[in-house]
Amino acid sequence: MKQMHFTKIVSTLGPASSSPETIKALAQAGVNVFRLNFSHGSHETHRQNVAYIRQAEKEIGRPLAILCDMQGPKLRIGVFKDDYIELHIGDKFRLDMSPEPGDKTRVCLPHPEIFQAMTNGMDLLLNDGLVHLRVDAFGKDFADTTVISGGRLSNKKGVNVPGVPLPIDALTEKDKSDLQAALDMGADMIGLSFVQRPEDLLLARSLINGRAWIVSKIEKPAALEHLDEIIRLSDGIMVARGDLGVEVPPEKVPVLQKKIIRACRKGGKPVIVATQMLESMVANPTPTRAEASDVATAVFDAADAVMLSAETAAGAYPVEAVTIMNKIIMETESHDLYRQYLDAARLKPEHTPEHAITASARVMAETMEDAAAIVSYTISGATAGRVSRERPYIPVMCLTPDESVARKMSLFWGIESVTCEPQDLLVDVARIAACNCRKVFNAKVGDKIIITAGLPFNITGNTNLLHVYTIAE
Repeated sequence: MKQMHFTKIVSTLGPASSSPETIKALAQAGVNVFRLNFSHGSHETHRQNVAYIRQAEKEIGRPLAILCDMQGPKLRIGVFKDDYIELHIGDKFRLDMSPEPGDKTRVCLPHPEIFQAMTNGMDLLLNDGLVHLRVDAFGKDFADTTVISGGRLSNKKGVNVPGVPLPIDALTEKDKSDLQAALDMGADMIGLSFVQRPEDLLLARSLINGRAWIVSKIEKPAALEHLDEIIRLSDGIMVARGDLGVEVPPEKVPVLQKKIIRACRKGGKPVIVATQMLESMVANPTPTRAEASDVATAVFDAADAVMLSAETAAGAYPVEAVTIMNKIIMETESHDLYRQYLDAARLKPEHTPEHAITASARVMAETMEDAAAIVSYTISGATAGRVSRERPYIPVMCLTPDESVARKMSLFWGIESVTCEPQDLLVDVARIAACNCRKVFNAKVGDKIIITAGLPFNITGNTNLLHVYTIAE
């Protein structure tokens, strides 16, 4: 079989990688999904990158998905007269609504929502948690605090309110404008930031109206209280460990990562592990051993994808970062221990014909020595997604007439997608599947392919066929 990585790679584009040559090189190095971060860059820049991605897709001959990540509401302090101050443990510091530039005693906090949710003794984290304030007294437009841990605080640094759900919509006016632009560009997926509760997805769903998938970013502890429902309402999940790690003690993040991955697998939704995976490669040509272990851990956990952020967006070695991530994935997946982990974490199939079919396909793949691939002929991608959930020993091909579905399936563990014309007969599906398995997976004459589909063909939501086909000349 042709070597391939089952765990997918998501790469963020930015100044270091926004050229047609680099985007193609990233795809050739192993990227499956490109992330466009709408916190930075103009609509025109993102539109140009979409064009570059689609050109690379044609040149390398496989689908590439585009994830447009919305900024979401950003809570920030105002500015200082001298651009920054130094805070020390025990200092008294006021936050208020006055727009006047701040000093060592106070600064503007232009977010009435935070004051509405405030309580005595509440913690406020500034500058990614490096500055820790505790509320001593407050009113509708001010809070007097004590510095618990200090440091330099400069203009417009972020504010986190750990453990407190805030009455803020997940989509700002900027996000709504960005969302429309992303949809017009042809985004396959929309990353939804600041998801706290299931209701946060309803507005986004109504605005998107089926034109793209929603990937909910789990970066607020409040989201963990509604995790299963958020997963159910989402098309995918991102474990945003950077923001989550600000509001959650660092020792809890690894366990939460495993919990979220497990919940996504149970719910049949793809999950991305993100943030700081190879952070040192922003400046260095090789990662630390701890970073390599971090990537391998996500692979052992059976995440669908791992993500690079600043490493490919702003780093000095974007292609090298993808290359080494691919090597780590391949090395991990080739080890016997990897299969032992997957088998130990095997999910029980749900009691439906669709899940029985896909579970049976996995068992057949493990039983037959000459099984080359599992092929799912699907309109919506649901059949292939169920096979991916089983984490079979052999690769999975999503055979679909819908180019958009083929791209979206790039996020799922183990799936390679191929588009074809709509088919009405099983013999034609088998013939096309065999031809493409020989091209994509280097299958040979005499190998078996296991086909799952729904009869009648070209109708969504009905997986009821399991067929074994022998590749002929």
